[in-house]
Amino acid sequence: MSKPNWKVIPDYGTTVLAVSAAEISKLRHDPSEILTRAIQPAIWLVLFGEVMAQVRGLSSTTNGTYLDFLAPGILAQSVLFAAIFYGIAAIWERDLGVLHRYMVSPAPRTALVLGKAVSSAVRGISQAVVVYVLALMLGISVDLDPRALLGVAALIALGSGLFSTFSLIIACIVKTRERFMGIGQVLTMPIFFASNAIYPIDIMPHWLKMVSQVNPLTYQVDALRTLMLTGAVSKYGVGFDCLVLAATMSVLVVIAARMYPRLTT
Repeated sequence: MSKPNWKVIPDYGTTVLAVSAAEISKLRHDPSEILTRAIQPAIWLVLFGEVMAQVRGLSSTTNGTYLDFLAPGILAQSVLFAAIFYGIAAIWERDLGVLHRYMVSPAPRTALVLGKAVSSAVRGISQAVVVYVLALMLGISVDLDPRALLGVAALIALGSGLFSTFSLIIACIVKTRERFMGIGQVLTMPIFFASNAIYPIDIMPHWLKMVSQVNPLTYQVDALRTLMLTGAVSKYGVGFDCLVLAATMSVLVVIAARMYPRLTT
């Protein structure tokens, strides 16, 4: 049996970094995207948050003020909305011929998928900076302990990678930008509203509680709320939240790696 020629197989970590660097360079050349994406969390926190804070029934179900409760949910929402449309970039790459070059290279498919996830994480963390600034301006009791900040950054990276990988799978199925945009819009709102981002799980009807418990965004918000806010307590446990997110991410990476080549057909 002939030995594999390891020289033609690129280092796995190098491949991940190379793919992610190519994606991050797009953000560096167009930093206005960060400012544009800052509008959405600002609207939710300043308008929606201030109005809903006046609803007694809702405010009484949260620990602290409603704005405190809402801020981590809006951070998770910002990450979700940015990541869920990440698959459209893969469709653009196919149309430009970039994807075909990826596919003929000896790079492991999982490395290509993880490279996309890493670049999405960088964008997600930039969103987190925007939300933190807004939260501080609104007087939200944000925990600025370095360990908490590192934990939030890790959760944002994990959530961004998870939803961008899910987005890539959707792109591999629909294969056109028009279909992708329609399906992306259909998926984002149910994922967002069927979570604990803007209201506690305890006030949900039974069927929606069941849905929220299989929604990865619920666990990301739960962990973010615990680490981002001073004195917040996790409903499920931060360790369990991270386990659910990591397990879901692993499954999605395997699926995306198998489906990614189909985007070229």
